[in-house]
Amino acid sequence: MAEKEVVVPEVITVRDLADLLGETPIKVIKSLMNSGVLASINQQVDFDTAAIIASEFGYEAKQPYAELEEEAESELSAWQILLASEKPEDLQSRPPVVTVLGHVDHGKTSLLDAIRHTNVVGEESGGITQHIGAYQIKHGGRRITFLDTPGHEAFTAMRARGAHTTDIAVLVVAADDGVKPQTIEAVNHARAAHVPIIVALNKIDKPNARPEMVKQELSDLGLTPDDWGGKTMVIPVSAKMKTGLEDLLEAIVLVADEIGVQANPEREAVGTVLEGRLDKRRGPIATVLVQNGTLETGDVVVVGRTWGKIRSLEDENNARHRTAPPATPTVVIGLHDVPEAGDLLEVAKDERTARAIAEKREQEARQRELSRQSRPLSLDEFSSAIREGEAKELSVVLKTDVQGSIEPIVNSIERLSTSDLKVNVIHAAAGNISESDINLALASDAIVLGFRVVADAPARRMADMEGMEIQIYEIIYELVDDVEKALKGLLEPTYEQVLIGEAEVRQTFDISSLGTIAGCYVTRGIVRRNARARVVRDGTVLHEGEIDSLKRFTEDVREVRQNFECGIKLAGFNAVQPGDRLQFYVMRRVGA
Repeated sequence: MAEKEVVVPEVITVRDLADLLGETPIKVIKSLMNSGVLASINQQVDFDTAAIIASEFGYEAKQPYAELEEEAESELSAWQILLASEKPEDLQSRPPVVTVLGHVDHGKTSLLDAIRHTNVVGEESGGITQHIGAYQIKHGGRRITFLDTPGHEAFTAMRARGAHTTDIAVLVVAADDGVKPQTIEAVNHARAAHVPIIVALNKIDKPNARPEMVKQELSDLGLTPDDWGGKTMVIPVSAKMKTGLEDLLEAIVLVADEIGVQANPEREAVGTVLEGRLDKRRGPIATVLVQNGTLETGDVVVVGRTWGKIRSLEDENNARHRTAPPATPTVVIGLHDVPEAGDLLEVAKDERTARAIAEKREQEARQRELSRQSRPLSLDEFSSAIREGEAKELSVVLKTDVQGSIEPIVNSIERLSTSDLKVNVIHAAAGNISESDINLALASDAIVLGFRVVADAPARRMADMEGMEIQIYEIIYELVDDVEKALKGLLEPTYEQVLIGEAEVRQTFDISSLGTIAGCYVTRGIVRRNARARVVRDGTVLHEGEIDSLKRFTEDVREVRQNFECGIKLAGFNAVQPGDRLQFYVMRRVGA
C-alpha cells in the first residue's frame, strides 16, 4: 500500500504532528522515545524528525515548499511553483507586473511619472531613481503594477537570489539617441529572465527623433517591430508631452492577456521582498510584492530569516489598507529585522512557529556559509560536471576589448554546441567586466569570460564573495580551446589571476641603458618582484608581462606595500606614461 502524503512545516509541535497524523499525542510521544527523542506534547520537533515519525504511521512527509527542491532544474521561482499547484477553478486574473528597463537617461522614471500623473522623478537625487519603486495604476478598469528599478542590475540581482517578480519588461529607448550599450544589456537581462519585451520609443516629440533608424537598431538586436512584420510591439511615446501612453498601457494589457497572468486570491499570501530598510520611527519595514494569495493585517509571516506579525500595510502614498491582493506592492510594518531584497514572504501558523522557522533558517544559512559548496562557476568546474553527467548547457557572459572581437568569439564557441551539450552566450559586449556582468552570471548560472579586458573593483569583490572565477584570455583560440575542452570534460585544472596590488604611474624616467622607469605610488595592496604586471590606460589593457626590476630609491627590493613609492621597470615595455594604472597579480591554481 502506497504511503499517504502529509504536509509538515519546518518545525511542528508534538500535539500538531499528532493531529496531522490522526493519532493521539501519547502514541506520537512513544514513537519519538523509540527513536531516541524525548519530547513533551508542546515541544517542537524539526521536519526530519517529524518525517521519521510520520513514516512509522504510514505517511510520507512533505514540506510546504518541498517541491522547490524537486524542481530545482526549473527556472520557476517559489511562488510560481506554488501557483502551478493551484486548482484551475481557484485561479483569477490579476494585474500584470511590469518592470521598466533601459539606458540611464532615456526617460524610464519620467515615463512612469507621466503615467501616474505625479512627480516622482523630481524627488530623486539628480533625477535618477535611487531605490526600487513599486506603483499601481488603473487603465480601462484594469490594474497594472509597475516596478521602477535603478536599472537592469537590480532587476537581475533579484533573480540571482531566486526571485522572479516580473511578467513583462518595458524597454525604454530614446528616439533621438537609439540603442546604447546599456540598452543591449537590458535586453539580454530581460531575455535571461524569459519575460516578453515591449519597447517604449520615448522622446518621439524631439525634432531630431529618428524612429525608423531606432527600429532598425532594434531589429538588429532581434526585436523586430510588429509594424515591420516582427513580434515586438514598439510604441512611440513622449513622456514630456504625455502622448502614446494609452497605446503603451493597452499593449501591456494585450501581452498580459496573451501570457495569462493569474493568481488565487483566496489562499494565504506568498510574496517577494523588493526592498527592506530600517525606519527610525516605524522600525524594520519591507516593500513586498504579493504574488499569490491575499496578505492581511494581523498575519504572522516568515520573511527569509526574519519574522513578525503585520501591524499595518501601506501603499506608495502611505495610505493604510487592511489587505493586499495578488500583484499588489505593499509596505509591510511589523517585522523583527530588515529582510533582504528577494526574500520570500510566507504566512505562518502562529508566532511561535514563525520564530522557530526564522531561527532555523538563520542557523542553516550560517552553516552554508561555513561549508559552502559553490555551483560550477568556472570552466574547470563545468568540465567536472560534464564528466559526471551533471551539466547539459554552458551559459556564458562574454566581455571583449572591442566590438569587433565579439562576433568571431561568439560564433566560434556557439559552434561547439552538440545535440547533448549547448553553449549559450547570454550576453556579449565590449568593455571591462562589471558588477552587472557578475550579477547576470549569478542569476543565470553562467561563467564569465573576458578577452583582453580587466574586471573592475566592484566586479572583483562580488566575484570573490560568490566564489566565482573570472577567466581572462589574450588569444582567441585559447579561449575557444578551453571551452571545447570543458564541453568534452577534458579541461585540466586551471589557474586564475589573483590581484595583489595596484599602483599609479606618477613620473617616468628614460635611461638609455635600461629603458623607461615608471615612478609609481602603490595605491592598493602590495607589489612583488615576482608578480606579473598589467598596464591599463583609459580602461584598456596595453601590456602584460614580467617585472624587470623593483626599487625603493636606489635599492632593489622584493616588495613594496600600499602608500609607498617605488620605481618599476617592465620587461619589454617602454611606452608607460604618467597616469597609467599598473595592476599586479600572481597565478593561483583554482581550487588549491
